[in-house]
Amino acid sequence: MSEPIVAASLFRTVMAAAGGRCQCEGECGQAHAKSEGRCPREHDQYASKHSGPVRLMAAAADPLTPDCQAAALSASGLRAWCPQCFTAARRSAQRRSASAPSADQCGLFDL
Repeated sequence: MSEPIVAASLFRTVMAAAGGRCQCEGECGQAHAKSEGRCPREHDQYASKHSGPVRLMAAAADPLTPDCQAAALSASGLRAWCPQCFTAARRSAQRRSASAPSADQCGLFDL
């Protein structure tokens, strides 16, 4: 199994907990209906015949966590993500947080 040069033991712990499979359960916007609601991509396996092997990453369970804070998380705060799901989940979470009114603006137009 391929693994990163840095923090390999942490990566192995996260991958073992995930069973070597992306842990996205629709946060990316896809239902993953063909694979019981969970992304079917597995580490070092091919996603399709037209792409290279999938390299899962151990990233923050909350896609909005800044990278500098995610680097300090323990294995319990990390999940196995394929790059496509993580990118889509981060975009989706950013759109949701941008569309929600902030607490300091809630009473802006109240009379």
